[in-house]
Amino acid sequence: MSRPGVNLGVVMDPIGDIKPVKDSTLAMLLAAQRRGWKLWYMNLDDLWLTSGVAEGRMRELAVRDDLKDWYEIGAERTAGLADLDILLMRKDPPFDMEYIYATYILEIAEKAGVVVSNPPRALRDINEKASIAWFPELSPPTLITRSMSQMRRFADSHKKVVFKPLDGMGGKSIFVMSADDPNTNVVLETLTDYGSRFAMAQGFIPEITAGDKRILLVDGVAVPYSLARIPAEGENRGNLAAGAKAVGQPLSDSDQRLAAAIGPAMVQRNLLFVGIDVIGEQLTEINITSPTCIRELDAEFGLDIGGDYMAALEKRL
Repeated sequence: MSRPGVNLGVVMDPIGDIKPVKDSTLAMLLAAQRRGWKLWYMNLDDLWLTSGVAEGRMRELAVRDDLKDWYEIGAERTAGLADLDILLMRKDPPFDMEYIYATYILEIAEKAGVVVSNPPRALRDINEKASIAWFPELSPPTLITRSMSQMRRFADSHKKVVFKPLDGMGGKSIFVMSADDPNTNVVLETLTDYGSRFAMAQGFIPEITAGDKRILLVDGVAVPYSLARIPAEGENRGNLAAGAKAVGQPLSDSDQRLAAAIGPAMVQRNLLFVGIDVIGEQLTEINITSPTCIRELDAEFGLDIGGDYMAALEKRL
């Protein structure tokens, strides 16, 4: 039996702009509504702090599993965020200073007793690319630096590498390059802003041709299927936003070992919904801001990942 009378708030990008066929936040909201919970919708500009109290402009929300008509906004109220039982932070990256300022407000709400997911402190502490450093034995050779000369030496050592920013998403500004590529200098100048900004270099993983696998962890436990994002012809980026093709597949033994190694560290930080990216048998990212791929996996394998997430949140009430 689901707990009745739960008020669930969501902070997200404008709901009218989402793609309902693939939006994971919509899947979560549908699952919460099926449990009889009341939904309250907010954007970043609906949040503020007044004398140490987290408040918000909340609008009643009803959602439908309809690709043409998926939401309805109802009555509006201004209230303390502590009036909510659960608050989902589902604002998409970029993870910039505005995002960080929002986590300060959400942390006040959390201290007032609201279950905030994913937790504000974890959102600040865990960069989605740099966090793989916690698991070096599971990851490809990786360098994070502002030094262009260090990056060039890394490329010389590994022959073929991936250069990328630490704050990107959707395949933006990801470069796959050979050590002797004549464009290396200009790429590094752009990524590091001439050595004034940190960026990442990783050894290239040839298995990218078989897809960049998104594995979802709910309360530290892996969903038994992954969504492999297979690059478009002539591409090396396994990102749906970059034209990759999505193919669902059961987790391999290696996938399960990776998830089992990473899951406890996520639960320790109260991260109840996490997406890890795996190429071949190697971890490349840990996504905690607004992981996606629920809708695709639910549709292909008859799952209810959003429902599993809501059940995990309910246990924290």
